[in-house]
Amino acid sequence: MNRDDFPMLKKDIIYFDNGATSLKPQCVIDKMTDYYENYSANAHRGDYDISYKVDVEYENARDLVVDFINAKSKEEVIFTSGATESLNMIANGFFSFIVEPGDEILITTSEHASNVLPWFKLVTDYGCVVNFIPLDDNLHVTLDNVKKSITSKTKIIALAQITNVVGDVRPIKEITKFAHENNIFVVVDGAQSVPHMKVDVQDLDVDFLAFSAHKMLGPTGVGVLYGKKELLENLEPINLGGGMNDSFDNPNEVYLKDLPTRLEAGTPNIAGVIGLGEAIRYLQKIGMDNIQERERHLREYLVDKLVKIPHVDIINLEADSGIVAFNIDNIFSQDVAYFLNKYNICVRAGNHCAKILKNATGVNNSLRVSLYFYNTESEIDEFVELIKNKDKIMEEMI
Repeated sequence: MNRDDFPMLKKDIIYFDNGATSLKPQCVIDKMTDYYENYSANAHRGDYDISYKVDVEYENARDLVVDFINAKSKEEVIFTSGATESLNMIANGFFSFIVEPGDEILITTSEHASNVLPWFKLVTDYGCVVNFIPLDDNLHVTLDNVKKSITSKTKIIALAQITNVVGDVRPIKEITKFAHENNIFVVVDGAQSVPHMKVDVQDLDVDFLAFSAHKMLGPTGVGVLYGKKELLENLEPINLGGGMNDSFDNPNEVYLKDLPTRLEAGTPNIAGVIGLGEAIRYLQKIGMDNIQERERHLREYLVDKLVKIPHVDIINLEADSGIVAFNIDNIFSQDVAYFLNKYNICVRAGNHCAKILKNATGVNNSLRVSLYFYNTESEIDEFVELIKNKDKIMEEMI
């Protein structure tokens, strides 16, 4: 599907590490190059033609994000360096000012580090408590387990919509409805969901959402912080500097601009933002429902083959995303990854930044295949043929 659009796919590789970062279509590369070659001025600073063009392209990208996630307005979309910065801004710029000792934050053991460590910091700095929503037998989050975990002290529920190892699609809309009925904020890590499925923030009614451009065909170093406007109005800027202030004469007379500029201090990653806008255009042309359906098919195709291999242990047998985590009996995951690399197959090995997931699975490291719409059945066939031959793996490790 659309493989000719991706220069990297012409380099004789099989790329199965899309959960880490996606490949980039030529149109995104061209759009960013066009900025650097033809109108490489700063944003929101100049009074000349090429600077005006930068402003137009930059804000067009914001409008594309607004439409892509169905935000109410551009004031609710903040450009950041990635999902990690977005989640840190949410924790340190908003919640650090309203949490009290003993307030509870609910997460799960399958969260990515970026949706764990900012909350741990609130524990050490402000005396909050982090507790974990139990996972079911498939390592999934259920609404029932969320309900059982909530206490009178619960203030925040912070969950990935799709986790990067288990790959389960959480019932965020239902969780948010119940949470709001109990005056609990909901923060969603959308790094693995926004690139792969339609995400409608108004329908989900989440309070905050974070995601990254590089996992959705865009460049590295760019991300989005979505928040309901009334909440972002109370988010204190972590970064202060040029572009986000109206005036400052002394420490007691500092006046900041309105949203979204107030939360975007300094010169942004302009080319990256413009590239993200082009990536969104590309994804919308394909259709997010088509992308999600294609990935489900590819995952089913892969799992059907892997379950027939006796020495393969699939960790997340049931999942609705394109993520498959597994191990080969008695072979270290990174050794398998090195073996596959000899055949130009790119997979992830290790703990995948989900370092407390082992508390639920008993597995420290695993291999991960994360699929995207441009992967194919023939790539899966080639991969499976190599995985089948455990003796060959052992021989080539020596």
